[in-house]
Amino acid sequence: MFSCTMHTIPPCLACLLMLFPVSALQYPSPSAPTYLPGYSDLSEVRADTPQQADTRQQADTRQQADTTRQLTQVVTKVDYKEVMRDVTKLMTHSREFWPEVSGHYGPLFIRLTWHSCGSYRTSDGRGGADGARIRFEPERSWADNTNLDKARALLWPVKQKYGQGLSWGDLYVLAGNAAFESMGGPIFGFCAGRVDAADGSESVQLRASPEQEMLEQETLEPYVEPMIYVNPEGHMGIPDPVKTARVIREVFERMDMNDTETVALIGGGHTFGVAHGPCPAGAGPSPVEDPFNPWPGLCGSGKGKDAFTSGFEFAFTTRPLTWDMEFFYNLINYDWQVHMGPGGRFQWKPTLGDGMDPPTAPANDGTYIRRDLGALTTDIALIRDEAYRRIVERYAYDQELFEYSFAHAWYKLTTRDMGPRTRCSNDDAPPPQWFQYPLPDPPAQLANFEEVKQKLEEVLDDDTGEAIGMFTRLAWQCSSTFRSTDYLGGCNGARIRFSPQKDWAVNINVVSAIDTLEPIKEEFGENLSWADLIILAGNTALEKAGGKSLKFCGGRTDATDGKGSEHLHPKITGKFTEPLVQLKDSMVQLKDSIGILSLTQREFAALNGAGYAVGDLRDCDGLFCRRNSFQTAVANYERPYSTTSNLSNIFFTTLLSERWDKYTIPDTGKQMYKARGKDHLMLPTDFLFLLDPELLAIVQDFAADNDLFLSVVASAWTKLSNVDRFKGPTGNVCD
Repeated sequence: MFSCTMHTIPPCLACLLMLFPVSALQYPSPSAPTYLPGYSDLSEVRADTPQQADTRQQADTRQQADTTRQLTQVVTKVDYKEVMRDVTKLMTHSREFWPEVSGHYGPLFIRLTWHSCGSYRTSDGRGGADGARIRFEPERSWADNTNLDKARALLWPVKQKYGQGLSWGDLYVLAGNAAFESMGGPIFGFCAGRVDAADGSESVQLRASPEQEMLEQETLEPYVEPMIYVNPEGHMGIPDPVKTARVIREVFERMDMNDTETVALIGGGHTFGVAHGPCPAGAGPSPVEDPFNPWPGLCGSGKGKDAFTSGFEFAFTTRPLTWDMEFFYNLINYDWQVHMGPGGRFQWKPTLGDGMDPPTAPANDGTYIRRDLGALTTDIALIRDEAYRRIVERYAYDQELFEYSFAHAWYKLTTRDMGPRTRCSNDDAPPPQWFQYPLPDPPAQLANFEEVKQKLEEVLDDDTGEAIGMFTRLAWQCSSTFRSTDYLGGCNGARIRFSPQKDWAVNINVVSAIDTLEPIKEEFGENLSWADLIILAGNTALEKAGGKSLKFCGGRTDATDGKGSEHLHPKITGKFTEPLVQLKDSMVQLKDSIGILSLTQREFAALNGAGYAVGDLRDCDGLFCRRNSFQTAVANYERPYSTTSNLSNIFFTTLLSERWDKYTIPDTGKQMYKARGKDHLMLPTDFLFLLDPELLAIVQDFAADNDLFLSVVASAWTKLSNVDRFKGPTGNVCD
């Protein structure tokens, strides 16, 4: 599927090899055993101890802040068009350590780009080329990525030339773009600004595993086989195109691709290259198994015409280095028969009438033997599914439609994990696309925020204590949708006013806070966005409750709908069940969700404590609720305790000073924890803070030092409020 699991060796070109000047691009010695730059003998991803994790995260945050300015300066100096030209020259420069007998590495680079980007999933925003984690374990040793270490090595001279200004993530995407353009394919544009990760830890959860099952609530059936993408031989290795079509649709939907985009991407990828690897013995050990000689190939020389990647052996089209619509034409105009290929894998061949020779492509290995055409089960699936087939038939005879669809789908594939257009570092990036969920420009003239704050203070002064909880909870629920994996969510846009966010159970009754703020919004009109008003209301309420002074950064704008929120439902709502029985599962989910929020565990603990102290009082759900508000009597406005709002470390002192038992709210069935002999309640999420040694240490710190708690609340609250105010890939307009 789309060159997914195969090395593509395209036919020969009668072309002049264009060589780089040695001074411009230096190749590593092909005889060196560690020809892959940065190759390390690491067999497993680094795993921090609980005591190390928060310290490392805070250190990483400080280091990122220190290097952001330097990185921004060097990135702006990169000429990405020049990078494309260098990559294009490289594609016709065959290297001894991985010779390209066709004279063109383009199809190999397309596969590298696809496999870097195609791991993205909407459920938690993980995957994609941002971070360039395909360089690290576990991605670099996935069977899907066999021999892509060679593609990365081929690109090293380009990376070396441009240094830190060109990230590996950007280079991988540019390599695919250059490959398509060099062979006549359409490219819509490029969004620069990917930031390379330090390791591959974020990739561990991309493949079916116990960790992923803890964190994902959806079915994992397509991933139970040892592949991250769809098995090109057919789901679970069975050449059943109908069932495979269903799996293709499910997998591509997880990447946020619809049917037309799916068919365009598969067809566009299989316009080029061939499936090569008839050696039944296979590719040999992966990098994690043999970092000094990974995937050597176990037949012949293991490279060139002996190279093995997938076990399939055929050409997709008769002109594998030419952009055209032949792939679609062949699918609908030939009958296809499954057979066992020379590499021991199920593949398909065209069958013709009596006396007709099957189509072939040049072998390009220095012989006059031609290569048979063929297809994968994932290709045949496109004509065995009615919806897919209709799209194939349209693309086969409408070049303009196919090129438009492919160019936009490819840009989406390579950019979907980058977040809003404002994170692109290059001025010539395409205008905002729908999948980037663009926001309108902020008001041309901003409201006087001091005057707005005065109005908010008047509301709080006239209130009996409820408004503090309403405003802080509204701001928290608005901001805590952010996820650092693909930079979606956050309060900029104030999408909490629209479906689906306003309909989430965790957002019950936030409309009361919005209604309370409505008169202020009307008074200041278009100069005051809802997003700014919500954040400023939360700030003012926290200060009113005794918090430290908070710096406000205005200039947010309002979305016109709730699109882009479909997968942003908060993962931490206090509803973990049976933490004593499933402590490991619950703790993994909690800490993972904290990281996605871009918070440290200390910062999250402080904000959770703030929600306990000054959260909403009634008809509430989530972390910014007074825990005793979940009692039915409180919901019926019979409050057995004070509504006074005082921001303090009471959550931590109470948690440590009591003994807790599981408790079920009689009328609602809500699972909580109750202090023995007292009416104090805690959420299951709260209780986890006692069970984990690292979280317990944070609890003890805050219980012993209220001023420390207030300081961390102020910094963490401001951080989360501004985290979505992007200015390029690493900057923030509020810094």
